[in-house]
Amino acid sequence: MADYLPKIDAGKPFTAIASAAITGGRVLTVSGADTVAHAGADAVAASLIGVAGFDAAIGETVTVYPLRGVHKLTAGAAIAAGATVGTLAAGKVDDAGTNRFGIALTAAAADGDVVEVIC
Repeated sequence: MADYLPKIDAGKPFTAIASAAITGGRVLTVSGADTVAHAGADAVAASLIGVAGFDAAIGETVTVYPLRGVHKLTAGAAIAAGATVGTLAAGKVDDAGTNRFGIALTAAAADGDVVEVIC
């Protein structure tokens, strides 16, 4: 077999084009060829590719941090430490729904709080 190098190292950030306005710290999904957008409500875990590194307008390049390790994410509701989390609309996370992708290491008291999640 020939030598192989991955296009993107699973643990390293990569860039993509925003197909919609993106808010940093929110979960992303593929929205088209080399484009990303916020994950929707109760998104299937396998479709989630990472977390936005910063805010980006439509058409701008955004850094994506793969869902490996611990991320500081925006909660969409109160979340208890130890709860399994999934996505809400606009790439926020909560502990409702059926498609979970991580575990809250810290708690969030309300919508907009930051919660640490291990993926």
